[in-house]
Amino acid sequence: RMVLLLTQRDRDEDNPGIDELYQVGTVAVIMRMLKLPDERIRVLVQGVCRAKVKAIDGGVPYLVAQVEPLIEPPRVPGEDEDSLECEALMRTVKKALERGVNLGKNLPSEVQVIASNLEDPGRLADLVASNLELEAAAAQSVLEMVEPVERLRLVAQQLKRELDLLSMQHEIDSLARDEIDRSQR
Repeated sequence: RMVLLLTQRDRDEDNPGIDELYQVGTVAVIMRMLKLPDERIRVLVQGVCRAKVKAIDGGVPYLVAQVEPLIEPPRVPGEDEDSLECEALMRTVKKALERGVNLGKNLPSEVQVIASNLEDPGRLADLVASNLELEAAAAQSVLEMVEPVERLRLVAQQLKRELDLLSMQHEIDSLARDEIDRSQR
């Protein structure tokens, strides 16, 4: 019931070969499978860990991979020389996430609650990244980054870009509404 989830380099390719897959992915446990009326299958998985592909056997009807887990370096809260920066970065990301919701970012309320209570920079980075609308290459760069604080820093940059987009979108909407109101008067 465990699978390795890898991203395709070209999402339009229906049957990607080994060379068309990124080499870092997520090991996941299949929680539930649902067959849809149109013959598609919807699968609910829970991620277990990041993993790097060591070897792939191109067997039929599916690929079989040997993987090596990507283990985060151990972190002792309060003892790192960068702990002050880490805490500031975590606060910044949490506030930016709130600001995004206020600007209209569609985010489940439970994600906000979980994010506000997380104390681990890697988990916070993963949660936020999974709720951003990132392009595959950007999401892959987050997935491949093992060091938690560096990963959170990268996610903070991507979140800032998302906030800039939402802010501009909000401004455009306001201008359009003002223009409509003026023309209706």
